[in-house]
Amino acid sequence: MNQNSPPWKANYPYQPVLNIGYGFPYSTTLVTEGDHRRVNVEIQPALLRERFYPRSRQTVRPAREFAAETLHAWGVTCRRDDVLLCVSELATNALLHGVPPGRGYRLRMLRFEGVVRVEVHDSGGGRPRIGRGDPGAEGGRGLLLVAAVADRWGTLPRVPGKVVWCEFGLGPGAAGGPAHGL
Repeated sequence: MNQNSPPWKANYPYQPVLNIGYGFPYSTTLVTEGDHRRVNVEIQPALLRERFYPRSRQTVRPAREFAAETLHAWGVTCRRDDVLLCVSELATNALLHGVPPGRGYRLRMLRFEGVVRVEVHDSGGGRPRIGRGDPGAEGGRGLLLVAAVADRWGTLPRVPGKVVWCEFGLGPGAAGGPAHGL
């Protein structure tokens, strides 16, 4: 912008009102410079919380506790146990199959439009899939559990690595149908 240009406010009369929630600024309303009444009160951007964990099996419990704190802060009580189970399973899968030595994983939780979304970001290769695990085996059922309790789940590419996500509807009629993936 050169010195002869009008200030940005002259071209954009609406200013976001920023709130700080969980360490992230987010806009909940728009106001005009001359009128501080709320405009577009239906706009509710996603709430987001995330945390990074190093490659260690001891991080599954803190990841689950972080998810429980997040749900509590958001006032989410329904589906709480399902969400926490999936956080544990996705974090464990990331540690076992997706986090190379010296790296870590990121747990991201989003809440929007009656849905809680859990994402686990790792830098490992491959695509997760539901295994046909041996009935006597100690492990191998993580994604089977995620598929059974989440409304939707899947994967997204990331450079490097991938994101494994799952979603939970929070109210009547909010569920996304049968569980599916990939």
